[in-house]
Amino acid sequence: MREARARWGHRVRDTGRDTYRRLRTYLIVAVQAGLAATLAWVAARELLGSAEPTFAPAAAVGVIAASLGHRARRTAELVVGVVLGITVGDLLIAAVGTGPWQTGVIVFLAVTAAVLVRGPSALVTQAGGTAVLVATLTPTAPDLELPRTVNALVGGIVGLLVVLVLAPLNPLRTVRRVADPALDVFARDLTASAEALARRDARAAEEVLDRMRAAEPELDRLGEVVNAAEEVVRLSPVRWRRRRVLAAYRSGVEHMDRAFRNSRALVRRIGTTLRDEEPVPAGLPAAVAQVAEAVRLLHREFLAAREPVRARARVLDAVREAGRACRQDVGFSGTIVVSQLRTVANDLLRATGVPRDEARRLVRRAAAGR
Repeated sequence: MREARARWGHRVRDTGRDTYRRLRTYLIVAVQAGLAATLAWVAARELLGSAEPTFAPAAAVGVIAASLGHRARRTAELVVGVVLGITVGDLLIAAVGTGPWQTGVIVFLAVTAAVLVRGPSALVTQAGGTAVLVATLTPTAPDLELPRTVNALVGGIVGLLVVLVLAPLNPLRTVRRVADPALDVFARDLTASAEALARRDARAAEEVLDRMRAAEPELDRLGEVVNAAEEVVRLSPVRWRRRRVLAAYRSGVEHMDRAFRNSRALVRRIGTTLRDEEPVPAGLPAAVAQVAEAVRLLHREFLAAREPVRARARVLDAVREAGRACRQDVGFSGTIVVSQLRTVANDLLRATGVPRDEARRLVRRAAAGR
């Protein structure tokens, strides 16, 4: 019971920390949505004289709530979906009139048309929603079509204005808030796997592997936030000066993701090595621990906008240490651990900006002890 309570308490604390981190990361989205809804309503009602400005703030919030990093595209999808829904709705209302079954037919054909033009899910949803409004509100609110289109366009533009000019996210701060826990978890799990290997604790290695599987959404979230930050520095004049640092993160995220996935394979093989009671040279846990330190150094050097030379050096030190261990008494699985570590090292070198062929050459030289 004591162990169960401890696990439950640990799980509650982890959930609380994760919720807090998500709130800090995405609170700006709530601020942007509230500001965009207000400005879109004012623009549609006061500047355009729209009697029903509801569609403008709805469209603005739709842009804000779009997947991070795709808001400009979402605006175009939103407006195209509105136009498609109105066009299909108008044509069918003129032919079959309005009513419950007519509404079903209109929505079916509007969504089908959006699918046929290979529209994404946002466009399909918007086309279907607009068709519903046209079919149900036309009898009580005629001439809805043009105001709906104009309001959607105004809302989309206001949404973009807010996220790119009036209240753009701070790209480095946002990336840091997500990258810090994600890469810290990555490095801590590698360190824990090195400790498990040094203690010859197979159960601890299995626990590390379970944590790494559970941590995969953290890396996915990092990629999403980097996409959003990249969109801001590309389109927002306020954030243009951050382009160089974000470009380094952008090029590194893909390779960091590969390094994480290959590290899981490494930890899985560590568990096999320990269960089979194979010999473990002292240099092998040290090499895994150096890979963990390289992840920490890489993150710090990227955030400081420095060339990640220390991270590269630590990666190659890890490969040399693993090479020395491999030349000692290791078993079958131990050899695979060394091979998998070299794969992770190659991924990390690519994440630091080293070209593919050069990364392979450096790993080969280090493995040979040079």
